[in-house]
Amino acid sequence: MPTAIEYFKFLPKTNCGECGHPTCLAFAMQLANQKASVEECPYVDEEAKRTLQESSAPPVRGVTVGAGEGSFRMGEETVLYRHERRFVNPTAYAVAIPDVLPAEQLKALAQSYLDMSFERVGMTFDIDMFAVFNASGDAERLRSAAVALDGMCSKPLMLIGAGAEDLRPAAEALQASRPLLYGADKGSISSMAALAAELGLPLALRDGSLEGMAELVEAARGQGAEDLVLDLGSDSMRHVLERNTVARKASLKRSFKGLGYPLMNLVGSGEEAMKLAMLSTMKYGSLVVFDSLEPQQALPLMTLRQNIYTDPQVPIQVKQGLYPINGPGEDSPLLFTTNFSLTYFTVRADIEKSRIPVWLQVVDTEGLSVLTAYAANKFGHEHVAAAFEASSALESTSGPVVAPGMVAKMSGKLEEAVGRKVLVGPMESGSLPKFLKNLGV
Repeated sequence: MPTAIEYFKFLPKTNCGECGHPTCLAFAMQLANQKASVEECPYVDEEAKRTLQESSAPPVRGVTVGAGEGSFRMGEETVLYRHERRFVNPTAYAVAIPDVLPAEQLKALAQSYLDMSFERVGMTFDIDMFAVFNASGDAERLRSAAVALDGMCSKPLMLIGAGAEDLRPAAEALQASRPLLYGADKGSISSMAALAAELGLPLALRDGSLEGMAELVEAARGQGAEDLVLDLGSDSMRHVLERNTVARKASLKRSFKGLGYPLMNLVGSGEEAMKLAMLSTMKYGSLVVFDSLEPQQALPLMTLRQNIYTDPQVPIQVKQGLYPINGPGEDSPLLFTTNFSLTYFTVRADIEKSRIPVWLQVVDTEGLSVLTAYAANKFGHEHVAAAFEASSALESTSGPVVAPGMVAKMSGKLEEAVGRKVLVGPMESGSLPKFLKNLGV
């Protein structure tokens, strides 16, 4: 990525401030940190813009699959390790559906995957994509199955066939939905790449060697296909680790454009598939395709993905506000906690377990936990009082205010600030059910 000085060379150096920054150098520093766009400067000429955009493009090309609400983006990665900055586009998970299934059975199978949805710390996990493969060998049957799936959900589709003629009817029918075409190899690269270029669709290439893949990429680009996804094989965990890592390093460290594309793995089903999927998620895979996937397999896999692709510098946060739990009334107790999502959802779950009606005030601590926020002076009595005022919490209940046991020291000053008795709750939220039942409210 260009440095601030390299950006600065192309700027007008007038310090006009029209970009929203006080000086051109300050703007260049924001560009280098990817916190601004060169389009924000009205005085950079078009040639300079093109030069800067090309030089600042991510070493892994961004590829969009699907259209509209259900679409997702792959690639655009700039680092090998998430602590360096962060990973950008989370791994997508797809399940395969054969076109040989009768229409009703096909829809029932797809619906079972659509119903496989989970919520964790305020985020919803579900399947990202359906991969329709031409098991019948009949191009028209593939088209019919793909059209049926496209009509019942907004999920993007991947069309899997032996060659361009197998995929053409389905690809033309779903062109507006932007499906991913799979998978061009040495024998079919010319016709598959031509089809992808003609319809403006992303294309997946498959080759088990890095050298062979680089040749396929060159051939595809020669046909006009630019949005590519690379399948380097998933025959073993060793090969997934080696090939994915070498491809990412080659594109990031050596600026080798021949492998600078999103990576994918077809992993099959069963226990071995889960191992391959987890490894692909941890080591640079942008798309993982299963033959089948059970809920008990999907949840831990999607949790792993969430942990990897959460920005390590920005904790997951809950919006500040007053949250009713178990149907509270005017005399229900008023508890408060920080907006660190893990803290909030843990406290909420323990309150729900008690079945006692409670008001829970979430205080904005910039995503810090209770003790960390208290030590950083972001969770003092004045912050809690301000949060109560903003949400009119004290007007919603006449019940007791309960402070977390870990910040018992603030209870006295909080009483003075809010003019109400403040009780000290347990040190750990796991003790809340017993504590709330003993309050007798």
